[in-house]
Amino acid sequence: MPTDLPKQYDPREAQQRWLTFWDERGYFHSRPDESREPFCIVIPPPNVTGALHMGHALNNTLQDVLVRWRRMQGYNTLWMPGTDHAAIATQAVVEKRVREEEGKTRHDLGREELVRRIWRWTDQYGAHILNQLKQLGASCDWSRTRFTLDPVCARAVRQTFFNMFRDGYIYRGKRLVNWDTQLQTSVADDETYSETIKGGFWTFKYPVKGTNEFVRFSTTRPETMLGDTAVAVHPNDERYRHLIGMMVTIPLVGRDIPIIADGLLVDPALGTGCVKVTPAHDPNDYACGQRHRLPMINLLNPDGTINENGGKYAGLDRYKAREAVIEDMEALGLFEGREDRDISLKYSDRSKTPIEPYLSDQWFVKMGDREDGKPSFAQTATDAVTSGKVKFFPERYAKAYLDWLGEKRDWCISRQLWYGHRIPVWTYPGMVGFDTPTEAINHAKRLKALEDCLRAWETAGRVAIALSETDEQNPDLRRVTYPWYVCVLNADDKEIVSALEAEHFNQEPDVLDTWFSSALWPHSTLGWPGPALPDQPPGPQNPEWAQMRYHYPTNVLVTNRDIISLWVVRMVITGLYNVGEVPFHHVYIHPKILDAFGEGMSKMKGNGVDPLDIIDLYGTDALRFGMVHLSTENQDSKLPVSNVCPHCGAQVAVKREHMYMRTRKITCPECKKPFRPGGPWPKPDPDLPTAKQGSERFEMGRNFANKLWNAARFLLLNLEAYTPGALRIEELPIEDRWILSRLATTTAAVTKSLEGYQFSEVARTVYDFTWSEFCDWYVEMSKDRLRDAASRPTAQRVLAGVLDTILRLVHPVMPFVAESIWQALGETAFERGLPAPEPSAESVVIAPWPSFPPSWPDAAMEKRIARMQDLVRAVREVRNRYDLKKDSGLEVFVRCDEAVAGDFRALTAFISSLAGVRKLQCGPAVAKPPQSATTVHQDFEAYVSLRGLIDVDAEAKRLEKQLAEKHKHLQGTRAKLQNESFTSKAPPEIVQQQRDLVADLENQIGVLEGNLRELRQA
Repeated sequence: MPTDLPKQYDPREAQQRWLTFWDERGYFHSRPDESREPFCIVIPPPNVTGALHMGHALNNTLQDVLVRWRRMQGYNTLWMPGTDHAAIATQAVVEKRVREEEGKTRHDLGREELVRRIWRWTDQYGAHILNQLKQLGASCDWSRTRFTLDPVCARAVRQTFFNMFRDGYIYRGKRLVNWDTQLQTSVADDETYSETIKGGFWTFKYPVKGTNEFVRFSTTRPETMLGDTAVAVHPNDERYRHLIGMMVTIPLVGRDIPIIADGLLVDPALGTGCVKVTPAHDPNDYACGQRHRLPMINLLNPDGTINENGGKYAGLDRYKAREAVIEDMEALGLFEGREDRDISLKYSDRSKTPIEPYLSDQWFVKMGDREDGKPSFAQTATDAVTSGKVKFFPERYAKAYLDWLGEKRDWCISRQLWYGHRIPVWTYPGMVGFDTPTEAINHAKRLKALEDCLRAWETAGRVAIALSETDEQNPDLRRVTYPWYVCVLNADDKEIVSALEAEHFNQEPDVLDTWFSSALWPHSTLGWPGPALPDQPPGPQNPEWAQMRYHYPTNVLVTNRDIISLWVVRMVITGLYNVGEVPFHHVYIHPKILDAFGEGMSKMKGNGVDPLDIIDLYGTDALRFGMVHLSTENQDSKLPVSNVCPHCGAQVAVKREHMYMRTRKITCPECKKPFRPGGPWPKPDPDLPTAKQGSERFEMGRNFANKLWNAARFLLLNLEAYTPGALRIEELPIEDRWILSRLATTTAAVTKSLEGYQFSEVARTVYDFTWSEFCDWYVEMSKDRLRDAASRPTAQRVLAGVLDTILRLVHPVMPFVAESIWQALGETAFERGLPAPEPSAESVVIAPWPSFPPSWPDAAMEKRIARMQDLVRAVREVRNRYDLKKDSGLEVFVRCDEAVAGDFRALTAFISSLAGVRKLQCGPAVAKPPQSATTVHQDFEAYVSLRGLIDVDAEAKRLEKQLAEKHKHLQGTRAKLQNESFTSKAPPEIVQQQRDLVADLENQIGVLEGNLRELRQA
């Protein structure tokens, strides 16, 4: 008895059923097997700072498509899941909560308590986001889930740091960094963003010593005058050439500073032609200071207040100090004026507060050339791409990778945080208050015994030692005059740690940049450096590197362009350094999803769609299809966002005024009830329900799932008495040979698109074949044969075989609907397939990827059917154009050459049933009958007789009335666009809508005029 699918597909029920089914059978678990070819992807680990967003939905859907496809191809697939501790972001979130709820800072809590709370947050949200990934259908090996702070990853981090420290790639130095005064840590250039704000531009003057002259300069940060160490002019500027080498006085602190010549810093055509130089608080000034060996005076405390170098301004917040400096300079008669200007200000992406350039001691990874001849990290990573070992898709993104490496900027890896991988270095601070060199030397001798131990431990590979500077004249004194650093390999090496701390060595308080641990992700997750940790048995959570090395290098990284320099480059560097091989062969850079206005999506803006809301509204299959369909190769994708009315479900487009919580209340145009638009609201509104946010773009995927479901339901109802059997393609009727040719062509196209990471083409190709060619054409062409006992068995076998293949093609993109239909099909047609039947796989997840004989595609035959389809569409268009009844049989006359006529005659049965044609006449001598509608095709002209089917006069009046209405509408729209008040004040998207409407109305008018001409000619 045939299986009867429910009338409607229930995506929620399917999701829960098949997630459990797949998990119980272990389809996603992978074990090393040298007899099989591996395919491995490591997930870009999402931060544990919150919930899934559309970026995660896009990124992980595309990865899952690749993994499911390769699994079906027979590869031993491993998709390694995990999460990132995201030190800065996570600590920022927890600190903010503590500040808002308890009014305390991290210093009030202390390091141990703050870290305990962060771990509690991490446990909660790490599990939450992994569960969300499962709801997306991600086919990861969940038994191998990693976390960048877990013991396996932590060992890899420590080993890498130790090796780089030992080999001279890691050093400590005083450099100018981006400083986040709220989080009180350095941040990378790539973790900042700039915004243009309205700000002040002040002009002051300094008196030149020994003269009556002044030098005038302008600044956007007057407080930094307290740290000036020079005033620069251009060496060829005649106005100031005579002053070069003279001194000026900073009256606020009484410091004399030189006037220097610097043609790189100063443009004489800009402003006053003089530039104040504050090397410790501006990157351009810092470079100038290095060129001229200027003193570098740090003015700031870590919290952004002025330190003791600011004299009487010490203790003031920098912005309060700014006001005080301006007031004092004005009182001294040295203030010359203020302008309001647009100023580009750099912000921390983590705290959203302004960045301060800040001179501080930090740890760095050296990227550039080395004096000892060892290969530089920048060069080895560059070679990996230029040699083709790592390839980017699309290829253009290799340029961003290579350009960043070409700068050879050293990587600041220290962060002034409490959460993360603490830097495993113990520092002896140098001079500790000795009054004379003799006392210091005596103290150094007492350290000699410790140094002897350290050298022995260094030889044993337990520590690595570095001095920041040397004093060749007095090697004993250098031990206490200059800091020296001891890196300890094993965190549990109590003998070494105790010995160091007994002699007043202190462990570095800073933690490593999160990207340092993330850079190791492709090999640390597999257990590098090995062996398995001794405190637990080997297994998925304690991998043996010697075994898991089978999965390295991984095959492809799927990520976005924003982290090419932050992550992709660094994974290549560490993979080559630690393992000797690149971490992946391919890097696919997917597009960004933007809203209808071209802005990046964000919950903070109020335009961010929650993927779980989409799943709730449309189903997971629809979300996944939408993500794949949006993933074009050439550009970012716009996703119009709507507020979903909480009362009636109508979608109300998000407007700019709805974003950033600017609008509290809107009224649904459908049900007329008020609600609050979606956004980052801090708490529920007691008076208004808050809308979820969605997008009509996902309706395409939902409709596709329903279309496939309905086609499968029809087929299952018509598989009664199904018997499996082999098919001989040369014996099949033309419609069967056509669908099998199209199936083979489609399968090859989908496979090629997947191999080239052309995801949008995958979605489009599968959609077009399934919806149009299979459902709309072939199923309809098969209905008469299903009613005929003689032809029924073959039709059933072809239908079942084609549906089987469609499910395999659909599965990587829409796994839940594919599995639902696969299981139902297996109950009725367990043995099926093309060209010969085989027992059905237990799940579509492990069904082989389809492939067909190269002889199946038949371009000539496909062209014959395509021409027939064009004729059917032409007849249908005439029926719709003249509003002809569906049951009215039409007479169709086709003028064409004899070969085409022969095809049409052979296909008459299909043309008649599909287009409602009762008479078909075709050939080169066919003449156009009176009162007929004409369609011109490159291979034929078709005439549909309208005699007796329409009232010509009445039809003409109807068309004339429509034309008049369209012309009136067009005239009004054009008038609106000619109104400067409208075009200048209306939002740009509204103006564009009106322009699009003009084009659409002009097209409609052209069609109506053509119909009217044709009617009158008849």
